[in-house]
Amino acid sequence: MSYSDLTFHSWGQNFLPAKKSKIVVGMSGGVDSSVSALILKALGHEVIGLFMKNWDEVGGPCPAEQDFADVARVCEKIGIPFFPIEFVKEYRDSVFSWFLKEYQAGHTPNPDILCNREIKFKVFYEQAKALGADYLATGHYAQHVVQQTLQGERHAMAKGLDNNKDQTYFLMSMQDSVLKDVIFPVGHLPKPEVRRLAKEAGLSVMDKKDSTGICFIGERNFREFLGQYLKANPGRFCHLDGTVVGTHQGQHFYTLGQRKGLGLGGQGAPWFVVAKDVESNIVYVERGDDHTALYSTTLTADELSLVGGDDSVLFSEGLTARVRYRQSVQTCRVLNVVGDTVEVEFPIPQRAVTPRQAIVFYKDDVCLGGAMIKTVGKSLWHQGISELPNLASESNSDLSLS
Repeated sequence: MSYSDLTFHSWGQNFLPAKKSKIVVGMSGGVDSSVSALILKALGHEVIGLFMKNWDEVGGPCPAEQDFADVARVCEKIGIPFFPIEFVKEYRDSVFSWFLKEYQAGHTPNPDILCNREIKFKVFYEQAKALGADYLATGHYAQHVVQQTLQGERHAMAKGLDNNKDQTYFLMSMQDSVLKDVIFPVGHLPKPEVRRLAKEAGLSVMDKKDSTGICFIGERNFREFLGQYLKANPGRFCHLDGTVVGTHQGQHFYTLGQRKGLGLGGQGAPWFVVAKDVESNIVYVERGDDHTALYSTTLTADELSLVGGDDSVLFSEGLTARVRYRQSVQTCRVLNVVGDTVEVEFPIPQRAVTPRQAIVFYKDDVCLGGAMIKTVGKSLWHQGISELPNLASESNSDLSLS
């Protein structure tokens, strides 16, 4: 199949090498990475598929054997070589151990961000370069943009064209020294177009369901999984005034803003987790998704990582940020940057800002980088505000209430 055989959108701003290159594609067994390899092969590049195995739980939810079988079928169909590579030890040491430690501390970590930083764009990237690759390609919905500046070319990362699939939030720790050798062949495409290309090429994964959630948890009950590694520690559900309303199995099983799985009933609006006292093992709950204890306007984050490495861009006009995946970008203002720590203020109160999730910064459509949320400022309730002010619908419409 040649490139001319594909009915295809133009590349737009998304970077792709003009000359023939050797490109390793991170193949997951899904449709996005498969179409990425398809496109690169059709454009005449030397393409190698590399399947990464990070989890080794026997009988667990990550169907590595099935995924690798899908990779094999796709690569044989396209006509490219493929190999498996294992980073199980690296993943457990760098990602999973951190994940458990953060939950034990009462936080809600995001292992996908750390996996990208420590595995995909570190040891996996190094392996691709060791194979002599000019570039590493992945099926992420992001766009590699080459900008012309007075200092020369600058590599930047823009949002994926498909707002429903944009994955720049998870790529926030990408460094431009690595980005210059990374391409996202489907980043400028809507997901239906990716599936159409797979169908047009007869790829066996054309209708394969997208993977969701964390690989090592899969479709299982999250609390049951976590309970295999963290001991139950019964404690109290309390109102903010200290009134006990129930019992729980340990503060580490709950996250701010959580509604489902609390086991609290009774007449009235649904219960939500609004705060936690880790030391006393108390989970504070209140009724109603508009309770002001859920909303805050300031936060401090550390482990700041910027694609270009220059924090001056954080003080520019028009800065926006996300404090969770799939949230629409929110207007914000950076108050201070000291070392790798940043203080941020939002003019519109943000719901359920959660320690060890990421805050990711944007300027227009360009992802600047991000940091890991360390502390959250006083909630509106703790500031004596009992009623939620009117929030702009466009800024609050997609805040998760579950």
